[in-house]
Amino acid sequence: MRVRLDEIVFDCAEPRSLAVFWAGLLGGEPVHRSADWSYLDAPLDSPGTVRFAFQRVPEPKSGKNRLHVDIEVDSIPEASLRAEALGAERSGGIVTDENGSFQVLYDIEGNEFCFVRP
Repeated sequence: MRVRLDEIVFDCAEPRSLAVFWAGLLGGEPVHRSADWSYLDAPLDSPGTVRFAFQRVPEPKSGKNRLHVDIEVDSIPEASLRAEALGAERSGGIVTDENGSFQVLYDIEGNEFCFVRP
């Protein structure tokens, strides 16, 4: 049996805005299928990428995400500045341990994600 990850879906209040935010981080063009559903296919030259989809839900986000996205970057400080220019917020500083470094951030709807550097 073949299994393949198709997409990661974010529940959100504003699918269009979230798709535009993530396109600013990852590249690609957001697609707005309806007022309740947008998605982003990152550029094909980005290995290991998967579609990010954004669906409108009526309830607000509450609490910490049970799942978050780690994005490997060449420079955590530069990537963080770029994300902040798009509306992200940092949480704390860069953490470094024997496995590498990471920075926790929140997207424009409060979803946690990390920039990582092995």
